[in-house]
Amino acid sequence: MATIKPSGKILLIALGIGAAFAAKIFWWDKRPQDAKQATEIGKVMLPDAPEASLKGNATFLNLPTEEVSVNGGTKIVWEIMAWNSQFPLMYANGGANTTKGSLFDNSKLQVEIKRQDDCNKSIADIVKFAKDYKDNANTPGVFASYMGDGMPAFFSALTKELEPLGPDYQPIAFYAMGKSYGEDKLMGPPEWKTDPKSALGKTVSCVMRDGDMNILLKWAGDNSLKVNPDETTYDKDAINLIAANDFLDACNKYIAGYKENRKTIIDGKKTSTETSVGVDAVATWTPGDVNIAKQKGGLINIASTKQYSTQMPNITITIKKFAYDHRTDIENLIMSLAQAGDQVRSFSQAKEFAAKISAKVYAEQDGAYWLKYYNGVTEKDVQGKDVELGGSMAFNLADAANTFGMGKDGIDRYKIVYATFGDILSKMYPELIPTYPAYQKVVDKSFLATVVANHPELLEGTALVTKYSDKITSEVSSKSYQIEFESGSSVIKSGSYNLLDEILKSAVVAEGLKVGVYGHTDNVGDATKNQVLSEERANSVKNYLLSKGLVESRVEVKGYGQSKPIADNATAAGKAHNRRVEIVLGE
Repeated sequence: MATIKPSGKILLIALGIGAAFAAKIFWWDKRPQDAKQATEIGKVMLPDAPEASLKGNATFLNLPTEEVSVNGGTKIVWEIMAWNSQFPLMYANGGANTTKGSLFDNSKLQVEIKRQDDCNKSIADIVKFAKDYKDNANTPGVFASYMGDGMPAFFSALTKELEPLGPDYQPIAFYAMGKSYGEDKLMGPPEWKTDPKSALGKTVSCVMRDGDMNILLKWAGDNSLKVNPDETTYDKDAINLIAANDFLDACNKYIAGYKENRKTIIDGKKTSTETSVGVDAVATWTPGDVNIAKQKGGLINIASTKQYSTQMPNITITIKKFAYDHRTDIENLIMSLAQAGDQVRSFSQAKEFAAKISAKVYAEQDGAYWLKYYNGVTEKDVQGKDVELGGSMAFNLADAANTFGMGKDGIDRYKIVYATFGDILSKMYPELIPTYPAYQKVVDKSFLATVVANHPELLEGTALVTKYSDKITSEVSSKSYQIEFESGSSVIKSGSYNLLDEILKSAVVAEGLKVGVYGHTDNVGDATKNQVLSEERANSVKNYLLSKGLVESRVEVKGYGQSKPIADNATAAGKAHNRRVEIVLGE
């Protein structure tokens, strides 16, 4: 080992002190105040919100002022849609522009929040930012937040646009501040709820290849219903789509009684025969659902992000180069949003403040409106039907960790959502979306991982937990799987693991629903033994799902033996259909 001379030691000590001082000034002092510091300036009270994540003598932070901050920090323009899942952002920023005393102000960030409902425009703004940033490193950052299940399509378009700039200027997703928790939904006639097959031959108005359309696709897939991908034709044996310009236009088409002529499809072939179609159902979000209920009514929630509760996290993206150049800023931002999530979740006053800022940013309605539909309500529509409207949820750090696979169960929920809807869209629209970027290339978890590892104090807020009923009383979807077992036993053949993983993915997306695993056999052999065998096989499927991270309280097992055939047991094909495991998602 080389010996360091005294003068060298002094130099190293001086460099060490200088580095520590620089770290304090440029890194530590820029971080949000931790819980201990907040106690000194805040007041102690019990959390008062129903979904409180903080417990006991939790600290209620002083609300930000209305005075705009000029802190000289990193400038960011953040483009968002009008969506209640962004309450943490509203709270953390204190206004449309960062205000004094806000969490972002404490982190030396200067953020301008801009409403932008047109995703194509926000994508174009990110492309422009990337080009400008490559020429000038002082260019203010541009962030955008989107519906998580729609990101495969967005990333597919964005990565192509940015490819000429090089790999450092590709887009990355780095955080989720909240999620839709009921407001994004498929609204349809009441009979669709009791008999999903009654949706065949009907129409749904929606924004094509959008997150809300994905709710329809998920529900249809879970019920083995076909969806016609061509919005210019009509197929009586499928659910048909009517293209809308945006989520409000989708509702307006239903409200106004919109109709159009279409070429019909018979036996899979387009014919010259025309038929007139109207709008039977709508895929939309708040305030679209509110407009339908108050202006026309007649539709109820068939499926929503209350049931498919993992489907639509609020995913924030920016350019990789900017994020890596400003790593400390990104980590501080995540810490601020995590604290904001706990405040919004735990204190009604903080939630009301976020709602008031939302009204200012969106330049629409007032704070009371956004608060009402953040919480979600059940109201009667103009026809007297009960309809659930609105519903979003703010994330704290534990929720964000769970979303990206850093929670105790190890399930990367967003990875499953991303692949599930990427695969669906690629299958439906191979010409438009032949492929989509790999998850690991566009989702960068390193910033969140650093915060989770180094700030256990921010993990004190409890994550959202779904409480499941003892048994399913209302089905949202039902689908049969031909899972193969060893002859006469409950041992699953390895060739069926892909099917089991498909069931797991469907269950993860629909995290708000209980999973029913129902075993069935054909009529070969003794009926009593078949009953026992069906129960054992259902339990084998349950155990597989539990081994992958599902909680036991979520899975309901039943065995029906040979008592519920769906095909003729007199034929070999019929027997094969009857040997099945039925997966029911319900409440």
